[in-house]
Amino acid sequence: MEKILSMAERRLGERHLISFPIRVEWKDDKGEEVVEEGLTENIGPSGILIHLPRLLPNVGSKVNVTVTENPATTQVTVTAQVLRLERNAAHPQAALMLVGSTKDWEKEVWQYAGDVLAAQKPDNFDDWN
Repeated sequence: MEKILSMAERRLGERHLISFPIRVEWKDDKGEEVVEEGLTENIGPSGILIHLPRLLPNVGSKVNVTVTENPATTQVTVTAQVLRLERNAAHPQAALMLVGSTKDWEKEVWQYAGDVLAAQKPDNFDDWN
């Protein structure tokens, strides 16, 4: 009997819920270059959920994603494959799986995202008393 894995079981590491500005490039059905600016929704060591406000690539297509958040370091560009789309008119999203080497991504983006989140101070809830 084949075991069916849930999405959480297939993930290779913790996902960080953080918004970084990104640029996504791909070729459309006509072979023309498309460039969209957007935001990350969450970042994992081998995948990302992104929000693109205007256009989404097709499921199965390959895209280049550049994270433009940390200009002090070299911008990291990775190739990813589109796994799933959420065509919500108010908030369109694409789930991407990184292909090829992810070493730079893990160090410069995923770990950086974890560091940014860890450095945040918790909200002061004194107003609730």
